[in-house]
Amino acid sequence: MPTAADILIETLIDWNVDIIFGLPGDGINGIMEALRRRQDRIRFIQVRHEESAAFMACAYSKWTGKLGVCLATSGPGGTHLLTGLYDAKLDQAPVLAITGMQFHDLIETFTQQDVDLTRVFSDVAVFNAQVSDAAHMESLAGLACRSALARRGVAHLSIASDVQEHTLDQAKRSKRNKPSHTPDRWFEGSRLPDEEQLAKAAEFLNGATKVAILAGRGALGARHELEETAELLGAPVAKALLGKAALPDDHPLTTGGIGILGTLPSQEIMEECDALLVVGSTFPYIEYYPKPGQARGVQIERDPQRIGLRYPVEAGLAGDAAVTLRLLNKRLKRKDDRSFLEKAQAGMRRWREMMAQSEQKAATSLKPQVVTRAFGKRLPDDAILVADSGQNTEMAARHIELRDGQAFGVSGALASMACGLPYAIAAGLAFPGRPVFAVVGDGGLAMQLGEFSTAVRYRVPLKVLVLKNGMLNQIAWEQMMFLGNPQFACELQPIDFAMAAEAMGGIGYSVSRSEEVEGVLDAALAAEGPVVIEAVVDPYEPMMPPKMPPDYAKNFRKALPDTPGRAEIEANVAQEPLRSMITAGEKE
Repeated sequence: MPTAADILIETLIDWNVDIIFGLPGDGINGIMEALRRRQDRIRFIQVRHEESAAFMACAYSKWTGKLGVCLATSGPGGTHLLTGLYDAKLDQAPVLAITGMQFHDLIETFTQQDVDLTRVFSDVAVFNAQVSDAAHMESLAGLACRSALARRGVAHLSIASDVQEHTLDQAKRSKRNKPSHTPDRWFEGSRLPDEEQLAKAAEFLNGATKVAILAGRGALGARHELEETAELLGAPVAKALLGKAALPDDHPLTTGGIGILGTLPSQEIMEECDALLVVGSTFPYIEYYPKPGQARGVQIERDPQRIGLRYPVEAGLAGDAAVTLRLLNKRLKRKDDRSFLEKAQAGMRRWREMMAQSEQKAATSLKPQVVTRAFGKRLPDDAILVADSGQNTEMAARHIELRDGQAFGVSGALASMACGLPYAIAAGLAFPGRPVFAVVGDGGLAMQLGEFSTAVRYRVPLKVLVLKNGMLNQIAWEQMMFLGNPQFACELQPIDFAMAAEAMGGIGYSVSRSEEVEGVLDAALAAEGPVVIEAVVDPYEPMMPPKMPPDYAKNFRKALPDTPGRAEIEANVAQEPLRSMITAGEKE
């Protein structure tokens, strides 16, 4: 007779779940036994921290489009999942979190690990339930999977440890509950936009003279349709970070990234456009959008709730990006005037020249952009690239140009540190035949460094470039530029990451001189198995926005006198090509 745990795992298998990320514990012993008996049909990946399990489940869902699943024991096991689950919530990745509980008759008695995880998960989850017995599990397991997939969010099931081992014959099924009354699948049709809104969108875009496009993660499956739209409208395409792979970075129709990590041409097209088409993005930084009233707004978004979230759109197209763009393109007229696009393309040529300058600055210490650019140039055509959160994100966004066929992943709206290594491991497990690369900082990597041993254990041959500057550099620059405060408490105790990689059974390399970069990278990327490349880089390298707002410059000058490393920072800024970008856009 099947137990509640058996029913759960069989249901997951029926829902095409092939991998679960987690860490064993006595609160989930019944589920672990159900997994042990089905190792030929579903794989359990043991992590070193439950936060990583949630990050991996989120990333696995993003990479594959399938349901990501993570498993944790009662109490602290469940609470450890939260950061990775919020990553899934904010980036709309379908994830099922399964947590254990204490014995059902000891709940709310202040016993060990007595945490009401259904209450804890009430904000993060779109579906959240405590399972009472095996019959209840029959009703809930499939519904949890369906809810996560249909609502593109987190579903949570919490099961007391003894309930996991309850069998169906022990369950008291109600007369109204019949077994197998729901299918183990979900049904999704293509949402089509309203015809009236589609006509309005075409009217606005055809009538505009300077159309800008903002593409996000929702545009990733609409490469050819997006390309056709941009070509018809003569519209440059700025990309939110989650949409970095929507068009190749060297494509003539894109101005690259947008925002503080983005490019000057992307900011300029937003400042000058008279129509804005947003495709699959809710890029959160409102200050980088056109001013309200400046441009007529059109937005394509699967979730109607998110239409108009950042800009006052006049035509909202609720639907899949590829399907909607195909319908829209039939109504668009090709613009003969390409001057707006050509100006953006000229701006991108200047931008690339400035990036090249910044990668060639004379320096006694290794610049992070030098090693990042060299790393990026070596990525194979089918590479998967991951970035963590911090200055390393800026380096990956600006100095690695994705080519056609390459993929990119990052913690988007949550922008959590420590996501890089779990994301990379999930990519390697999702696509064993594809090479996986990560750019991380020493701050983020230190948070989940133990997961490198997970990559070793499961033979995920990822290559991790860690930019070791001994600083929480992005935070330091935010302290100075945002508030005018001297940098404080951002220095890090150094870790020998190459040695740590070796200690965990992997391979470690270290580089600290520009002339050594090429040789070290060639050796590291040729090595088999998981590799860490520790690049000891300049801790005083500035983080410059694409255009320096006057208050940022004022705050920076105010903070500098009392900031450690003032002389080195001043020397770096004096060489930084981006410091003059406030006027660069005016030059032809």
